[in-house]
Amino acid sequence: MPLRLHDSLSRDVREFVPLTPGRVGIYVCGLTVQSEPHVGHIRSGVSFDVARRWLARSGYQVTYVRNVTDIDDKILTKAAEVGRPWWAHAYAMERALTAAYDALGCLPPTYEPRATGHVPEMVELMSELVDRGHAYPADDGSGDVYFDVGSWPDYGELSRQRLADMEPAPDADPRGKRDPRDFALWKGHKPDEPESASWATPWGRGRPGWHLECSAMAGKYLGETFDIHGGGIDLRFPHHENEIAQSRAAGRGFARYWMHNAWVTTSGEKMSKSLGNSLLIGEVTKRVRPIDLRYYLVAAHYRSTMEFSFEALEEAAAAFARIEGYVVRATEVTGGVDASAGIACADFVAAMDEDLGVPAALAALQEVIREGNILLARGDSPALRGNLASVRSMLDVLGLDPLAQPWVDRGGSDERARAALDALVRDAMAARQAARERRDFAAADAVRDQLAKAGIAVEDTPTGPRWSIETR
Repeated sequence: MPLRLHDSLSRDVREFVPLTPGRVGIYVCGLTVQSEPHVGHIRSGVSFDVARRWLARSGYQVTYVRNVTDIDDKILTKAAEVGRPWWAHAYAMERALTAAYDALGCLPPTYEPRATGHVPEMVELMSELVDRGHAYPADDGSGDVYFDVGSWPDYGELSRQRLADMEPAPDADPRGKRDPRDFALWKGHKPDEPESASWATPWGRGRPGWHLECSAMAGKYLGETFDIHGGGIDLRFPHHENEIAQSRAAGRGFARYWMHNAWVTTSGEKMSKSLGNSLLIGEVTKRVRPIDLRYYLVAAHYRSTMEFSFEALEEAAAAFARIEGYVVRATEVTGGVDASAGIACADFVAAMDEDLGVPAALAALQEVIREGNILLARGDSPALRGNLASVRSMLDVLGLDPLAQPWVDRGGSDERARAALDALVRDAMAARQAARERRDFAAADAVRDQLAKAGIAVEDTPTGPRWSIETR
């Protein structure tokens, strides 16, 4: 079955055909580094990390570009609030973002360009647009340069809007624009802004508009036409719409497929700092392990909206503990396997080939684990080795193999021991719960007594059983 991906521009799932056989170029919009990343921010990085891994597993050589926007109105505002230079604030937040990606096991991108390092490419693109009649400098002497949306007949194709039906953003500054819906390619330097936050252009000093940055950086690293452009669904309009318009108006083919991951919501609203409902990665991973949080974000289809709750997160952690428990036990019995030699089962492959269908892929994985547990009970070590290699191979595609990097070395042997203990205890508690549900209370009590002898206390609560290590 060929790989099929959902393309936001064509509005359908269609067969993926790369621009160059055997090679794939992916550009994913990174974050504006104004503050520390929350769970909603990091979902995009995790989703496209899985896409990248599956394309690589499918035999493609992947060039993966994820940018950093390190100059922006919000960065200047936040830096002023905390009383440090804008570039120092942006760098500190970029380091926090990198730490969050690393914490959740995202592979480093092939290239991670910063906006401030690519101003010459932006000025070149902007000049092309002015020369072609698709952009113009403001006539009020501000140094602003705008894209003329009326000059591009396909404007609105990605977000499925007609220009006649669009209204300017409520906070858009109409000064110097021919049409209030025109968007800024370049923002002229203002007297109250740091001089260091501006660069020279033929139209005066200033700094890039957000949309211009990505078109210039994508072209720099992937060429004028490339395979996949990804990002969160909130970027579809106006950011990606504007990228398409300015890039194609300049004569560039730009992205051939557009993929968008859905939001993480809280109380039905998009998770964002402006709503005050954000959950920073560093805080969430104090409550569950980073690998558990990754499983939680991966388990839903990337185009499905996720309603965040700690209850759902803890349920996901329990589900992953059962997977991890099997890997740990099977490894103890077999002495370990070469996971790279493992073969994903046919149902897993079919699910991933159908628009990265992780939920169905996880169902296929669970079936293979059920077969592995039967082999464990039989003591069938040769067959168990093949089963374990297959399981670990599939987990690696999702970035969830607990015995692979970065998880295997994270925190040293004590952390691994805690992870193994957690997996084993959760499995025992699941067996106890199953016994209670079939009213075999003697078996349930036997499990509890066995845990107690090992120094594990089990407490039944309204939200389910919890365990802890007894201290007396």
